[in-house]
Amino acid sequence: MVYYFVYGINTVEVAEMFYVSPAGDDSWQGSFEHPFRTLERARSAAREVPGEVVVRLRGGTHVLTRPFELTEADSGTVYEAYGHGTAEREEAVVSGGRQITGWRERDGVWLAEVGDLEIRQLYVDGRRAARAAIPGLPGAAEATGTGYVTDSAEPLGWRSAEFVHRGVYPWTEARLRMDRVAAEGDRTVITMAQPGFGWAVELYNSTWEGNTSRGPGLPTAIENDPGFLREPGTFVLDRSRPGGHVLMYLPLPGEDPARTTVVAPVLETLVRVAGARDVAFKGLVFADATWLRPGRPEGFVHYHGSGYYEGGGVETAVLGEGASVTYPTDSVTIPACVRFEETTGARVEGCRFTRLGASGLGVSGGEGLTVRGCDFDTLSAGGIVVSGSRGTTVEDNRVRQVGLEFSGSPGIAVTGTHGCVVANNEVSQVPHCGIVAGAGEGTRILRNLTVDTMQVLADGGGVYMSGPQGEGAEVRGNVIKDTRTPYNFGLYLDYGASGVTVEENVVMRADNTSVLHVGPPLENVVFRGNFWDADPLGHDDPPSGVTYEENVTIKDERELNAATEDIRSRAGLLRPRG
Repeated sequence: MVYYFVYGINTVEVAEMFYVSPAGDDSWQGSFEHPFRTLERARSAAREVPGEVVVRLRGGTHVLTRPFELTEADSGTVYEAYGHGTAEREEAVVSGGRQITGWRERDGVWLAEVGDLEIRQLYVDGRRAARAAIPGLPGAAEATGTGYVTDSAEPLGWRSAEFVHRGVYPWTEARLRMDRVAAEGDRTVITMAQPGFGWAVELYNSTWEGNTSRGPGLPTAIENDPGFLREPGTFVLDRSRPGGHVLMYLPLPGEDPARTTVVAPVLETLVRVAGARDVAFKGLVFADATWLRPGRPEGFVHYHGSGYYEGGGVETAVLGEGASVTYPTDSVTIPACVRFEETTGARVEGCRFTRLGASGLGVSGGEGLTVRGCDFDTLSAGGIVVSGSRGTTVEDNRVRQVGLEFSGSPGIAVTGTHGCVVANNEVSQVPHCGIVAGAGEGTRILRNLTVDTMQVLADGGGVYMSGPQGEGAEVRGNVIKDTRTPYNFGLYLDYGASGVTVEENVVMRADNTSVLHVGPPLENVVFRGNFWDADPLGHDDPPSGVTYEENVTIKDERELNAATEDIRSRAGLLRPRG
C-alpha cells in the first residue's frame, strides 16, 4: 500500500505502510484491517518494495522464536509502534520470552518441568524475581587450587550452585559454576568447573599493603540450589537431570499459579541489525532476553566495566610501591540483546529496553547512529554499549536499575569511538560507574545527570574517562550527585586520559569529587570552572600534564545549588518523562 498526499498541485508519494499484530495472520496482506502476524513476514514484504517502508506494530506482545535480523536488504525501513509520537500510541512489546505454565505445588513451592531450558532470570507479573541465594560458604572454609574445602556437610546436597565473588578487586564481580562436591573424611571438597575457575586463578592476583592474594577467594554469595529457596519471591532452576530441568518458585503471599503470569527469557539476541543503512526503531519495547554464558563451565570472569576474561594471558599493573594487580591482555564485552553492527544512519528513538539478561543496546562500528529519548531499566548488565563507531549520538535517554546481575556494568559506555556525543542523559541507581568513556577520539560528554551511582562496587565514578582521547574531547556541564560506595571519585579521569577539557561540571556528595594524580598520569587535561563540595585530590599540587584553574569549592549545599542553578537546569533529560 503506497500512500499519497496532495499539496496544492503537487502529489507527494510517501512511505509504503505495513502493519503487524499479535492477532494478525501472515497470509493476509499486511494492511491496517488485515495485518501480518510476524515481523519476519513484514520484513519479507518490505524487501519487495523500493524506497522507504514503515512497519507499524500494533499493541500487544510480539513473541520471537528466533532473533529478528536486518541486513543491507532492509535499508530504509522503519519499525515503529502504532501511534508513536501521539497520545494514542500502543505498547508494542518485542519479546524473546516464554510463558511458563503447567505448575504443580509441593510444600508451598511451585514446580514446572521445563525440559532443557536454561533460566537465569524470571519475571512474575512483570516483577524480576531474585535467584535464591545464601551469603557465602557455610562452615570453616578455605580456597584450594581447584575449588574449596569446608568442615560443613551442607554443600554435599548442592546440585546446581553458582558462586558469586563480589569485590575480588574493588571494581570486579565474578560468577563461577560448581562442578561437583564430595566428602573426604570430615571435610567437604568442592571442585569448581573448568576452565572458568582456572581463568579466575590466573587473572585475580594482587598485592596491597603487604598482603598478596591469588585467585577469586571465598565466594560472597552462592546462588541457585533448591536448598536456598527460603525467601518468598525467589526461584531456582534445578539442572540435576539433563534434559529434565525443573523450575522452582517460592511465591509471594497471595500469588496463585492460575492467575499469575510467569515469563522466562529464552532468546539471547532479540534484534540484530548488520550492514543496513537508515533503518529505525521507534516507540517499541524490547524485553525478555537472556545471556547464558555465565552459567556454563566458562563462567563469568569479570575484570572491569562490561569486559570479562576468557584466557589469553595477563599482565601486571604496578599501582605504587609494593602494590600491584594483574589484568587481562585482552577481554571480551558482555553482549547486548539488541545489536547494531556496521550500520549507517540508524536511529533508535523513544524505545524501552527492559527485562534483559545482558546489556540493552550494543553498537559496534558503523557511522551516524542516534539513540534518543529511550528508557533502559531492569537489565542484568549495562544500558548502552558503543564501540568503534563514528559520529554516534546518545542523547536524552534515561538509564536506571541496570547491572542487576553483572555489577561492574556501566549505565552508558563508549570506547574506541570517533566523534561520539553523550548528552543530556539521566543515569541513576547503577552498581558501578554511570557513564564510561574509554580511549577514543573527540568524545564529548555533555550536560548529563548522574545520581546514585557506585551503589555496589568501588573505584569508579558518576562519569569515568580513561585512556587517550585525541583532540577535542570534552566533559562539560554534567551534574554528578550521590556517588555512593567508599573509595570513589565523582568525576574520574584515570589511566592516562589525555586531550580532555573538563569544564563547568557540578560534583557533590561523593567520597572524593575528583583526582588529579593517577597512573599512567593525565596529559593535556584542563580542569576549568567546575564546582565541587570538596577539593579534588591533588588540587593543591597538580601534575605537569594538568591545568587546574578557576574551579570553585563550596561546601554548603544550599550555596552550591544557588551558584550552579544554570548548569543544573540544563543537565539531564531534555524532555521529562514519568
